[in-house]
Amino acid sequence: MSRIAETFARLKTSGPMAFMPFITAGDPDLSVTGRTITELAKQGVDLIEIGFPYSDPIADGPVIQASYNRALQAKLQVGDILKAIAALPTATLPPLVAMVSYAIIFRHGGRKFAEAAAKAGFAGMIVPDLPTEEATDLSAVCRELGLDLIQLIAPTTTPERTRRILETATGFIYCISVAGTTGARTELPAELQQQLRWLKSQTQVPLAVGFGISRPEQVAALRGLADGIIVGSALVRKLAAITEEGVPVEQALATAGAFAAEMVQATRAS
Repeated sequence: MSRIAETFARLKTSGPMAFMPFITAGDPDLSVTGRTITELAKQGVDLIEIGFPYSDPIADGPVIQASYNRALQAKLQVGDILKAIAALPTATLPPLVAMVSYAIIFRHGGRKFAEAAAKAGFAGMIVPDLPTEEATDLSAVCRELGLDLIQLIAPTTTPERTRRILETATGFIYCISVAGTTGARTELPAELQQQLRWLKSQTQVPLAVGFGISRPEQVAALRGLADGIIVGSALVRKLAAITEEGVPVEQALATAGAFAAEMVQATRAS
């Protein structure tokens, strides 16, 4: 059983949902990224998603796009990210999940990149621009290396295609709550609950919901339906204050940690 699967299995036994925050690697720099990961782990998050900056992300909203742009303007390299993660005590941290464009993976070579990610300490990968029909080779490599290749399902994904995705899904399913890009929203769509109920009837693979979740009070509506909650833009915005507003690093980390603690508490509520 993979580290990701073990995490969800443990939480299922004890009751709460998983909380998985997203951060951008290298924004504002990799030193702060490492400190952020440590702070999030301290607050009890269950998994951490780490975005590899890319110049043309297909599903990220303005907050995450801006963070990617800042990191790329600072000449961040993929190898730098892997080295920074490898320098962390990943065995004692929550499972780390790489959000990485297939264009980056293709440029390095599927096996070479997966091997480097596994060696650095990643437990899984999300590749948003890799269709499940074309993921056979990378999926096989990931299974061989003990990495979970996380699949995404959107509100627009047809039932037939969803069933094909579920056949090869491991770790968890990334359930996109709304059609469109990432970003904090005031409300989640009513049809999301219906989608999650149907998915629950089709698979035992855990379901984690992302896109649009930004506040602890949004968690209650997903209790009993989702196995995990993913929050990106709301957290990335707090760290962006370091660059955009001149907020001291310590203050931004404390704010991010406090927010993570609130979300962890929301997922633990009965």
